[in-house]
Amino acid sequence: MARAAALRALLHLRRLRSLARLRLLCWLRPGIEVHPDASPNLAGARFQVAPGGRLRIARGVVTEHRPGALSFQVGEGAELEVEDGVWLRTEIGPIHLAAHAGALLRIGPESILSSCQLSATRRIVLGRRAWVGPGSRVFDSDPHDLDTEHPRSSAPVEIGDHVWVAADCTVLKGVTIGAHAVVGTRSLVTEDVPPHSLVFGQPARVRGEVGDRSQAR
Repeated sequence: MARAAALRALLHLRRLRSLARLRLLCWLRPGIEVHPDASPNLAGARFQVAPGGRLRIARGVVTEHRPGALSFQVGEGAELEVEDGVWLRTEIGPIHLAAHAGALLRIGPESILSSCQLSATRRIVLGRRAWVGPGSRVFDSDPHDLDTEHPRSSAPVEIGDHVWVAADCTVLKGVTIGAHAVVGTRSLVTEDVPPHSLVFGQPARVRGEVGDRSQAR
């Protein structure tokens, strides 16, 4: 009984310290806004927000207590928004969210990201209850110039409501994935995905149909 009480007291103390750290962070860095009802475990994340950048974490956003496993990178004039009820799952591996200078990265409400990487140089937007699985990557730009005649380029990425991007997938620039679509494991998505489609492969192609995913678990 005494040991359980001591453990509860220790956990409560850790929560209070984490909340205090988050409040101090928001006070010291005006570009960072964390809702009071967001998880205190966010205090263990890495925050890199350049002058003029804006990071907003909304009500009910949760993550695990894994210090350093979650990182937010926001460039000058960029916006990174994590909307209500998002779960940033880090128990399998780290999550890296980056909005480079002037870009927008928005994670829609009730979405679930699991040990993945999203990197926006222009615009990446996820809709409501979008899932991105372990090891998956979403990019809206080439990483480098191909050669002197083909400089790198970027194009917005849109991932619709109730989409599931499974494990170890790569979504490339200019892609729109329609609502209720599913992208199978280890797929390379280079073209638009119609709503309610099952796609997989390298490159991903339509292989079937998907029904209403609004109640999927």
